[in-house]
Amino acid sequence: MSDLLETDGERLLTAVRALLQRKGVVTEEEIAERRAATDNASPGQGARMVAKAWLDPAYRELMLSDGTKAAEALGIPMRGMPPLGVLENAPKLHHLVVCTLCSCYPRAVLGYPPFWYKSAAYRARAVRDPRALLASEWKTVIPDDVTLRVVDSTADYRWMVLPMRPAGTEGWDEARLTAIVREGDMIGVTIPSV
Repeated sequence: MSDLLETDGERLLTAVRALLQRKGVVTEEEIAERRAATDNASPGQGARMVAKAWLDPAYRELMLSDGTKAAEALGIPMRGMPPLGVLENAPKLHHLVVCTLCSCYPRAVLGYPPFWYKSAAYRARAVRDPRALLASEWKTVIPDDVTLRVVDSTADYRWMVLPMRPAGTEGWDEARLTAIVREGDMIGVTIPSV
């Protein structure tokens, strides 16, 4: 029975693709590009962006002014995606990204959202008491003299965090820096460390 359903599903998908192509809504190349983008979407994409921004001031400026263009500059396809904004953490400013309505997430650069990101508990606590949430769930302590800004990712605009580069990484190359950037660092629940 499951083979029949799978075959029916595959047939339906093929028929929908063919119809969209015939109507000129999408090309075969666009479908292939979207499939490749979906297959390649992972936190590693965002980590590459962060590492490059830590090393290249011009790229950092591009990333902060237009995250979508910065992603595309590294070969990450963003066509059809909501715009990507990038929030820069600083010594006296820390950003935390949440989607208060559902689970809007910059999938092209961070992959699929972690299970907790979509939970009602995370969303509510991130807005109500972000410092306590970060300390209790991730052991991330944001000092009281650091402004903690909670930013809402929406269906119209997605956000990621450009964390501060950790001390002790001077002289590291891009690959080594990329390896220390975690998904949580780009959401703001964790801070990169060596």
